[in-house]
Amino acid sequence: MRFLPKDARKLDIVTIGRSSVDLYGQQAGGRLEDMASFAKYIGGCPTNIAVGASRLGLRSAVITRVGDEHMGRFIREQLEVEGVDTRGVATDPARLTALVILGIRDKEHFPLIFYRENCADMALEAADIDPAFIAEARAVLVTGTHLSKPNLAAASRRAMELARKNGAVTILDIDYRPVLWGIGGHGTGEIRFVDNAAVSQHLMAILPDCDIVVGTEEEVHIAGGSTDTLAALRNIRARTQALIVMKRGPLGCVAYPAAIPASLDGALADTGFPVEVYNVLGAGDGFMSGLLRGLLGGEDLPTAMRMANACGALVVSRHGCAPASPTWRELKHFLDHGSAQHALRKDAVLNDLHWSTTRRRAWPEICALAFDHRVQLERLAGQTGASQTRIPVLKRLIYEAAAKAFGDDPAFGIILDDRFGSDVLAHATGRGHWIARPVELPEQIPLVFEGGRDIGSVLREWPVEHTVKCLVYQKPADGPNITGPQEDRLQALFEACRQTGHELLLEIIPDKTRPGDGAMVAAMIQRYYEVGLKPDWWKLAAPDDQAGWSAIAEVVRSRDPDCRGVLLLGLDAPEPDLVKTLTAAAAQPICRGFAIGRSVFSQPAESWLRNRTDDAAFVTEVAARYRRLIDVWRQARGRHSAVA
Repeated sequence: MRFLPKDARKLDIVTIGRSSVDLYGQQAGGRLEDMASFAKYIGGCPTNIAVGASRLGLRSAVITRVGDEHMGRFIREQLEVEGVDTRGVATDPARLTALVILGIRDKEHFPLIFYRENCADMALEAADIDPAFIAEARAVLVTGTHLSKPNLAAASRRAMELARKNGAVTILDIDYRPVLWGIGGHGTGEIRFVDNAAVSQHLMAILPDCDIVVGTEEEVHIAGGSTDTLAALRNIRARTQALIVMKRGPLGCVAYPAAIPASLDGALADTGFPVEVYNVLGAGDGFMSGLLRGLLGGEDLPTAMRMANACGALVVSRHGCAPASPTWRELKHFLDHGSAQHALRKDAVLNDLHWSTTRRRAWPEICALAFDHRVQLERLAGQTGASQTRIPVLKRLIYEAAAKAFGDDPAFGIILDDRFGSDVLAHATGRGHWIARPVELPEQIPLVFEGGRDIGSVLREWPVEHTVKCLVYQKPADGPNITGPQEDRLQALFEACRQTGHELLLEIIPDKTRPGDGAMVAAMIQRYYEVGLKPDWWKLAAPDDQAGWSAIAEVVRSRDPDCRGVLLLGLDAPEPDLVKTLTAAAAQPICRGFAIGRSVFSQPAESWLRNRTDDAAFVTEVAARYRRLIDVWRQARGRHSAVA
């Protein structure tokens, strides 16, 4: 078995078959009947493998079908986020996307229900297999489940035939789910093995066309037509010269590149990792991703097996299937350093790596308009004699102005509250903007959350694309009456963000009278890192000098090199001052942009609230002010980039 060189093909691996939405029960330890809330992930063996392979640096693609509805679009969008080629994902106008509802009962039981009656991916057929697409791949992977229907078997066989014709390696993941072969009732999805001669015949028929066969011991039994493991292996070997890799759960895996030995102990083996088994669902897909990364990456078989076992260990320790798959950096760290934690989901270093390397989208630059102001606009309304009922209208106009000036640019962002801006938030969400929302009650020291003390429950109601913005006032000299409760609440917020999948922007102003004191800001950032906080973004006032910038950059990069960076705040500074500030900040690599508000809209808003400016004039004025600052930033950034 030889793989084509990497530069010979555009894709490393194409997987074919199931693609579903997994609804995972969030209450571990109970019956599926009693689970009250669910997390939504993409799923299906070949889809999970494609995601896992992509996270490990392989160029992966999947051939499947999804419905022409919200769940189908969710799968397609998530695959694109993960870097998986979606050209082979067809939209089926007549069928719904498959669903799976599943849960974690205990270490042995993982109840699940497959909703796959006439679903989209079960309609895959030979005509969906594009010869030109298959010709781009170094390897093609089919799954046993997609041999269960004549049309599915025809599609899999067509892909394998084309792959072999083009010199690609063909791989079978046995992926045996009896219920998906029509064995047992709808409530038997958890059952992993039922001996069935007809299924064995189907699998045996495809073995001669396989270069690699991978399965659990039970899956080897079904593919080999015997519940005696050695007999099953010999039956497989009699039909194919493929590399056989057998997964053995906590025992690791064994491989048979040639003849089957007299005993299982005679195989090439790699022991497993002694970790907590939290969720076995998807661990095999993670295993396959690691095996592919090793083999397609040019590693020898023992190294590839070690990678596979490591990926399986990481996935088995987490909630979900595809989202639990490790990235290459994470896998390397685990292989090089291991973990002191038996329960890997409690390893802070691995969790940080997993989080920072699987973020939904890259944001190399943000030029945001911040209009999350609440008490400031309430006061302004009082000063102008305007009703507070006009504030939501004002915020809609500010958004219109921002979108008019910059809305088509990928760096466009807003920071907006839901007290006065809920309608605008709903309108802006899902349009590709960077969106942040404040979570703090304004002007409270120590910090108080606006939605209540149970911040996790608050964030559960937020769209996952919304970044959580929290403004805190704290300086190194503050006493325990401020630092104690404030840091406790920040830790709770940080943990809640990680649990709910929201990014965190921490805005800190140590001293309102000296917002540009870079040494003080750096000291507070250091303090927050020391208590375990790792926000994705920092929002800061511009330091007064280069020494301040250097101090901030040093502490951020030394404590969290994966931090997205700093966004500059404006503090209602006059435009000429902001121009100088932005020009200086553009020279700082740690600064990724700005989130400026009142400097842009404060004066026009006062005029509008006094009815001296109409809506159109207000929008035009705010758009022009916002655009001028963007241009200043971009021009200065461009000059510094050219010099660098």
